[in-house]
Amino acid sequence: MEAYSIITVRTIIVYLIIVIIFRIMGKREIGELGILDLVVFVMLAEMAVMSIDHYEASFIKALYPMLVLFIVQIVFAFISLKSRRFRKIVDGEPTIIINNGKINEREMKKQRYNYDDLLMQLREKDIRNIADVEYALLEPTGKLSVFKKETSGKSRGYTIPMILDGIIQEDNLALLHKTEQWLQEELQKKGYFNIEDISFCSYENGQFYIDLKDGKKSETKRQ
Repeated sequence: MEAYSIITVRTIIVYLIIVIIFRIMGKREIGELGILDLVVFVMLAEMAVMSIDHYEASFIKALYPMLVLFIVQIVFAFISLKSRRFRKIVDGEPTIIINNGKINEREMKKQRYNYDDLLMQLREKDIRNIADVEYALLEPTGKLSVFKKETSGKSRGYTIPMILDGIIQEDNLALLHKTEQWLQEELQKKGYFNIEDISFCSYENGQFYIDLKDGKKSETKRQ
């Protein structure tokens, strides 16, 4: 009977700890978990089972790895928030799989993404013909984001981040065949002279969307 009482108490404590950790990890759907989050899920599940199953062992020692994992998760989340390079290394970034109805085989091989996966996800979005797809982006979570072509034949394009947290995204500039000088000149025309003041800047169909960091005087606007 005593063993059942110990298991019950440990189960409740471990449950509460895991709930707290998941709450700190933020609100995201299971299908949208990054690599770090998924690793935490798997490790926590294993640690939880061991701490409850081996009730004769020290509970403090069983909880210690969970505490370490909790601290590691907070530190990595902070680094990920501040460093896009770190996010890119750990979580990856969106990849263009289809561009104007043309499949990018090179990127598919690079991402180890096969045609069965592609066709299945297109069917889930009620897309029958790849030629009807303007852009299809494979997200870091494995989800496929699809943009259909306009019936008028005009291209809608998709939002391309030019600046994130005050840092120019050189890869995206190269994708548009633009330079940093071009971007700075365009921003200066609109009254933005300090790139470090910009929290987010995107470019779509010849238009800029600019959002300044909190505390800056200029207002957010679409140009």
